Amino acid sequence: MQNKKIVWGLLLAILIAAFALRITNIKNIPSGIYPDEAQNGIDAQEANATGQYKLFYEGNQGREGLFINLQALSIKAFGPTEFALKLWSTIFGTLTVLGVFLLTNELFASYAAGLVGAYLTAFSYWAINFSRIGFRAIMVPFLLSFAFYFLFKGLRTRKLHDFIIAGLIYGLGVHTYIAFRVSPLVLVVLIISLMITRKNFLANYWKHVLVFTFAMFVTAAPMLFDFFISHPEHYASRTSAISVLNPESNQGRLAATVAKTLGLALQKYFVMGDLNMRHNYPPYPLLNPIVSVAFLIGLIYVINKFFHLLWLRLKKGERDEKFDVYVFLLAWFVALLVPEFLANEGNPHALRSIGTLPVVIIISTIPFLWIFKKYGQFGHAYKIFTTSVLVGAFVFIGLADPIKYFVFFASSPKQHNVFNANLRNISDFIQARPEAEKKYIVTGSMERLTVKYLNPTLPNTSYFYPTEIDKINTNTDDKMVIIFTTWDWDSVNKLRTNTPSLVFEDHTNKFGDVFLTLSN
Repeated sequence: MQNKKIVWGLLLAILIAAFALRITNIKNIPSGIYPDEAQNGIDAQEANATGQYKLFYEGNQGREGLFINLQALSIKAFGPTEFALKLWSTIFGTLTVLGVFLLTNELFASYAAGLVGAYLTAFSYWAINFSRIGFRAIMVPFLLSFAFYFLFKGLRTRKLHDFIIAGLIYGLGVHTYIAFRVSPLVLVVLIISLMITRKNFLANYWKHVLVFTFAMFVTAAPMLFDFFISHPEHYASRTSAISVLNPESNQGRLAATVAKTLGLALQKYFVMGDLNMRHNYPPYPLLNPIVSVAFLIGLIYVINKFFHLLWLRLKKGERDEKFDVYVFLLAWFVALLVPEFLANEGNPHALRSIGTLPVVIIISTIPFLWIFKKYGQFGHAYKIFTTSVLVGAFVFIGLADPIKYFVFFASSPKQHNVFNANLRNISDFIQARPEAEKKYIVTGSMERLTVKYLNPTLPNTSYFYPTEIDKINTNTDDKMVIIFTTWDWDSVNKLRTNTPSLVFEDHTNKFGDVFLTLSN
């Protein structure tokens, strides 16, 4: 009992740290709201206004609606703010830490492994980053970790309610992010493994399989009905255009293209990560040096155990239920990499492969678990050495990625640029102007989304494309300000030529966030 109190106390401390890392200064880090996030916010605002909360939102190449509808609730409660837009990412990102703890403990029957998994997730740059951005993809690792936890718990306890909960959670996945759609491959491989390792598996577990499947369809049914019957055209995204299977994408070299994308997908954990600063801190790998080494060792161990136990089963007829764990981990890792390496654009890609986050962490716990198990066999001097190394490793893990995120990433001018921080600066600028003043914002279709989200009801505000500046009446006595979101010198000079009295101002801060204004 005392040990359990220590475990739950440590877990609570890890969860508090995880939540703090995901919510602290959420308004200013990242420095802006990326237009894709803002599109979610605008759709959520429209849903609140009309009462039409959709299963699927067609704009921005189409997005599943569950996350946007949850954002609508937080926006209704807290208004059009950064906090409201990103709150659910913070919540799901924090709960993923708990899910990894539960699943790791279930797979390895070890609280120590569960705590290590939770700790690695809590302090992971990869996990922290996507827990602070309003993207629906953050739900994938959350749902997978909890669904698989209840599934493996049900296999152990044989209680139907565990399979029901697992199915209900898993079915929600189709409402989240396109990468989730490959996850049934994991279930198919797992059930084959279970049939190999357990005598009469289907005869003994047919009820459990049935209730899991039924529960899964209960929560998935609305989206599946919409997908297959009502609006199949909504789901024809651009994935086919960027697929490695598309001859225009692979240029007739399918095998070489797949080898390249798969290589990039695998090496991103160890060598060079996603080069998009919204997804990673480039050029560093997704995992810090200690975790990347642990993951590599763990992955080699899992592959070795898979082949060893498979050989024992085929050659000697031995059944070992641990085989299910290794098959499951490998299937999860490979299947959730598919959305990344079957796309021939932007690789390596930390967002498309976000479904691998929990399994990468779980595999990374294996070397730590081995050390813990062998610890009692060490001599006194070696115990002191091992303890010192482990303490140093965990201190490094707890500091490296948070410092990378909150110091280097936060202060990077490139980060300000990729998150369009100037758009939030424009929002702050127009909110400080007199309401009666006419505000004309000259910008593109995506760039205006952030300003619109943060200012849904601001009066006297109009948006124009650069090609529409002739529609702005500058020869008037009405107070007005014209705002340009980029260095649009052609438009600025044209308006100043027509109305020389307009006062030009360049608003550039130390990070290079810039917008231009003309006012009378």
